[in-house]
Amino acid sequence: MASSSVKEDKYRTFLSEDCEKNTKWTYGAPPNYDLVNKLFEDGRTKEWPLGSVEEKVQTLVKNWEMEMFHKVDLHENRSVDPEKYTFSLNGRKPINLEEKRKLGGGYIPLLQTSLPEKLRPYNPDNETADSSHKAFTTTFPRGFALEILHVYSGPPTIVYKFRHWGYMEGPFKGHAPTGQKIELYGMAIFTLDENSKIVKVEFFYDPAELLGGLLTGPVFDGTAEEVVSSCPVLRNTG
Repeated sequence: MASSSVKEDKYRTFLSEDCEKNTKWTYGAPPNYDLVNKLFEDGRTKEWPLGSVEEKVQTLVKNWEMEMFHKVDLHENRSVDPEKYTFSLNGRKPINLEEKRKLGGGYIPLLQTSLPEKLRPYNPDNETADSSHKAFTTTFPRGFALEILHVYSGPPTIVYKFRHWGYMEGPFKGHAPTGQKIELYGMAIFTLDENSKIVKVEFFYDPAELLGGLLTGPVFDGTAEEVVSSCPVLRNTG
């Protein structure tokens, strides 16, 4: 559905009233990043000057992430060229947007693993975009913040180091919340075309660095998780 009630976001320049008033949103309304922006500001280790290459890359990545998770129509993604775009994780074969959608979208392409099924603490093959989004927004009710730590090369081939973090204040897959900070570090390469559109994304990180910390809480029957994951506010966070 389309919505005109878009709240402008200071870290995501593509999330603005004029540009997004007719956008079709995955969860029926524009995402609200107030909580994760506060988490970002309180916990970041770098504060890049406005206009610096690091600040520009950080904005680009946040815009890309917002569109990948929250836009229904692939052709409404303004950060990428939908006809040329490919994504890969840890050197796997690149997939295009349609293949990414068939895979499940959301967090599923970001958590692909070659581990045998019985050894997977989280099995993306058994998830949908909606179920994976519920799982992680339930676990991180304040969001999973992102900062750029270092930019090794600027456009058109951007190579950067990043940090993601959040607090496990909700349950995850039958494990009770611990309140602990969960961090994930990695590298990425974003390739831009002559129009500054992203045509290739490559991520390199260890998903176990994220998942390991989510499985330390005691196991419970999952009832509380089902209640929290049905909350419409959490479904609409970043």
